[in-house]
Amino acid sequence: MTPSEFEAGVDAPESNCPFCTIADHFPPFSATSPPRDHDHDIDPTKTTPPAFVVLSTGTLVAFLDIMPLSRGHLLLCPRTHRPKLTDVSRDEAADLGRYLRVLSKALSRVTGVEDWNVVQNNGAAAAQVVMHMHFHLIPRPEIRASGRYSESFTMFGRGKREDLDEDDADQLARELREAVAEVLREEEVESQKDKSKL
Repeated sequence: MTPSEFEAGVDAPESNCPFCTIADHFPPFSATSPPRDHDHDIDPTKTTPPAFVVLSTGTLVAFLDIMPLSRGHLLLCPRTHRPKLTDVSRDEAADLGRYLRVLSKALSRVTGVEDWNVVQNNGAAAAQVVMHMHFHLIPRPEIRASGRYSESFTMFGRGKREDLDEDDADQLARELREAVAEVLREEEVESQKDKSKL
């Protein structure tokens, strides 16, 4: 590998990159017909800590954050090791954009939370902890509606984070995979309707 390739962010994945480990252990599956419970392709125990995969394409993988800011906190990253957003390929960038929208819609349906953050940090000074480019999709329940006025919003990694509840995560990941499939099928129907009008 040449120095310019290394600087461009296309270096070989480091053996300790947790997102590369997830990408290596979870092969792509059909987003419109995802695997069901206990399928080997989505067995969370294939990695340590367990990974609860929601989406796995040829270019991307999405999974639940192990230290979520809220229930349903997802991470979406390219399958290939890319340290920063500027390192992703054009095809990866297009897929990331497409699935950010699809995952957002699925996440809102499953959690019932209609407000969310999409956050992406680049570099240590920008609060990037894992040096493998990723987006956070973070549901933001309306705390004022609950009467909890003294609580503050957690933002960009600040605030209380708790370990992911693995039993809940297993069920939540299954529901999210199904919701992603439903969103994609609905969009295909809409696309066909639009084409028929032409």
